[in-house]
Amino acid sequence: MLRYTVRRLLQLVLVVVALSLLLFAWLRSLPGGPVSALLGERATPALRAQLTTELGLDQPIFVQYFKFLGRAASGDFGVSTGVQAGDSAMEIFLQRFPATLELSVMAILIAIAVGIPLGYLAARRRGGWLDNMSVVGSLIGVAVPVFFLAFVLKQVFAVELGWFPTTGRQEGGLDATRVTGFFVLDGIITREWDAAWDAFKHLILPAVALSSIPFSVIFRITRASVLDVLDEDFVRTAESKGLTTPVIRRRHVLRNAMLPVVTTIGLQTGALLAGAVLTEKVFAFPGIGQALAIGFERRDYPVLLLLILCAAGVFVIVNLLVDLSYAVIDPRLRTSGGGR
Repeated sequence: MLRYTVRRLLQLVLVVVALSLLLFAWLRSLPGGPVSALLGERATPALRAQLTTELGLDQPIFVQYFKFLGRAASGDFGVSTGVQAGDSAMEIFLQRFPATLELSVMAILIAIAVGIPLGYLAARRRGGWLDNMSVVGSLIGVAVPVFFLAFVLKQVFAVELGWFPTTGRQEGGLDATRVTGFFVLDGIITREWDAAWDAFKHLILPAVALSSIPFSVIFRITRASVLDVLDEDFVRTAESKGLTTPVIRRRHVLRNAMLPVVTTIGLQTGALLAGAVLTEKVFAFPGIGQALAIGFERRDYPVLLLLILCAAGVFVIVNLLVDLSYAVIDPRLRTSGGGR
């Protein structure tokens, strides 16, 4: 297991380095660039040439890349030119990542809490009204674009009914204490219950919108996996031995059906952390998704490079944790050394 973990961590480093090279070259090939973003399109040729030299953009691409690697090794990814001009890219990441992580965790918890039980019940009642309605609902969840669902939720529940806030992470009038950067957790730690509840309300609508696709995927994988296990011989053998239904469900059906579900949850969690761009944009939620959208609009290379690399790193780490969790779920993997 240790050797497998080390090997996957080395793969993570290689993936991030390779992606950083591709991203660096691709961003530098885009039209415009940071010079246009900083000076505007009406800048004189002399000013553009001067700033190009100051930023080192007149040097060969590989020279720029190796200088970037040297700075990045010390945590210096450059200064923002558009998202929060003048702030370091690392500062922006540290400010915004807790927001996206909080939103993604809330979204995946909603997807898991609804998708797994519903998938199991739908499989147990295959062909019934619950199964048919659930399948239709999951298809709608996949088919409806996230940004459209976000707009609908915002219009109905925030604008018309006024049940939830429309934008942001917390009301500006609340003088909340910041400890971890996770607003709900901060409110609980400091026992500022009004701040915790307000932050939680700000999370609900964007989290529900963001959870629509992972819920649909988790539901369908759970349903299909449970159906496969229910047809296995060992389930019929357990029933013939007179084992109670709760024991059969817990030890034989759910445990054997969870491996593909855990894989799906890991992939969906990584995707949420990596790409909450549209949801954060609709709700003006100040996370890395919103920063990515602004960064692309304003050609903020340092911020874009750091945030995309971090998103890719998180995705790989989440999937490493998923692989390691297999040994907990399936004892056969422990006896075979944990590898696949």
